[in-house]
Amino acid sequence: MRKDIEEFRAAAHEAVDWLAEYMSNSGQYPVLPDMKPGDLVDRLPQVAPEHGESLANIVRDFEQQIFPAVTHWNHPRFFSYFAISASPPGVLAELLTAGINTNGLHWKSSPAISELEQVTLKWLAQWMGLPDDWFGMIHDTASISTMHAIAAARELADPEARTRGGDGNLVLYTSAQSHNSVEKAAMAIGIGQRNVRKIEVDAEFRMKPDALARAIIEDLDADRKPFCVVATAGTTSTTSVDPIREIGHIAERHTLWLHIDAAYGGNAAVVPEMQWILDGAHRAQSLVVNPHKWLFVPVDLSVLYTSRPDILQRAFSLTGEYLKKVEDTRAVNLMDYAVPLGRRFRSLKLWFVMRYYGREGVVALLREHIRMAQELALLVAADDRFEIVAPNPMSTLCFRLKSSDAANQRLIDAVNATGRTFVSLTTLNGKLTIRFAIGNMATTMADVEEVWGLMQRLA
Repeated sequence: MRKDIEEFRAAAHEAVDWLAEYMSNSGQYPVLPDMKPGDLVDRLPQVAPEHGESLANIVRDFEQQIFPAVTHWNHPRFFSYFAISASPPGVLAELLTAGINTNGLHWKSSPAISELEQVTLKWLAQWMGLPDDWFGMIHDTASISTMHAIAAARELADPEARTRGGDGNLVLYTSAQSHNSVEKAAMAIGIGQRNVRKIEVDAEFRMKPDALARAIIEDLDADRKPFCVVATAGTTSTTSVDPIREIGHIAERHTLWLHIDAAYGGNAAVVPEMQWILDGAHRAQSLVVNPHKWLFVPVDLSVLYTSRPDILQRAFSLTGEYLKKVEDTRAVNLMDYAVPLGRRFRSLKLWFVMRYYGREGVVALLREHIRMAQELALLVAADDRFEIVAPNPMSTLCFRLKSSDAANQRLIDAVNATGRTFVSLTTLNGKLTIRFAIGNMATTMADVEEVWGLMQRLA
């Protein structure tokens, strides 16, 4: 064991130096790897080694074989999906988390996991302007957070479903622009796709409250049981924000659970002048936000907040004899509020990031990303070959060539093929649209201008 530790010590020092160099110079690499599907599989041995190998050899193969196959999400010109950042304090916390290797089954199995999670999520709620008494817990992704929220909504509306299963009569409502995780969650917990109502959106891609109200009445008249509404604060395609306050009024009128998908947009609410994004959120029973999307926390870390932890606990609490818990009012046993039993020490990296940058530092970074998106919008508007097709309230801009879908596809394929950047596409009003998402902490206006210039030349 001593030899293992000494070899680890030497390799870890080298790895930290390597990571520091990578984070300082990630922009020098092609954003997308130059490879075809199966290339890495074909390069690697098809059977595991019979005898152990040195860390030096393994690290060498990482650099020569694995690293060239990486898509660099931490790249300053990664403008696809929602750009993310693994900040230095977050990476350091991940190292400590892996080394400690503690597992938060319940409070006694690791008090630090249970209690630091409570503290950091209270801090984050304060930054976002959420009610101070909401309960928060960490999951890996927004898809899992949303599934738990919808399961809690089902528990409130149909408690017997926990034992007998669903009766196929519950109806869930969400925007036509919502993330597919909402529909997947309904599938996973037995609500079924046919019981998910996609509500039409307005010209700014926001859910129409009047259309929602009509759909609920239609289902009530058909003897169905509406039980949940999912509103979005920062849709995936356009970052549009549903009118949460009005939707909340409708949900309250019909005693429906309101869940807010703020996986991306909720992060922007840390900026004081952007807290309008969550206007009316106090009416909700649950909300999800992903600090790994735009708060500079390494993947993965998604936060589920709820004003009804009692219902969430009722939906998932099921304890075996081997998991005896400390019965104390201050002992939070997170396994009682979710499907997973084991849980990583994810809150440590959020705690590191929040302490290292402080709210002031985080706000400055977010403001700069929003400013760059607004500057890009001015550049696009000045080129009459392009058109902006959606509002850009945050740091993502949707625009397109005034041409065919095929022309827009060819343009983005050509742009991405340069290796200088990675930009994605979406479909809005039936037309293929360029989606340019700014969110990496290393991105500068020079990066944005370089990629925009590339688009102009290749157009």
